[in-house]
Amino acid sequence: MGRRVFDESFRKMAIELSYTKGSVKEVADELGISQTILSKWRQRESESSQGVAELTEDQKLIKKLQKELKDAQMERDILKKAVGIFSKGDGRYSDL
Repeated sequence: MGRRVFDESFRKMAIELSYTKGSVKEVADELGISQTILSKWRQRESESSQGVAELTEDQKLIKKLQKELKDAQMERDILKKAVGIFSKGDGRYSDL
């Protein structure tokens, strides 16, 4: 199979989406591309824009809040799984 070629607009969209979602893996899976390729695109984009502009305070706050949201969602998912496991048990945990 031949090597796939992606245009600049696709690369930019993928990079922006990965920063928005906060997950290279998730975006790569959605777009059907390799995580390695997306990570390299992000790294190149980051290197080329370094020194051009620092993140504004609003952008820093957004990035921080996105990370906190992702962490909270992960914790929620873990707790949901735990509740499911304990509720399906043999009754040993129902007295708690």
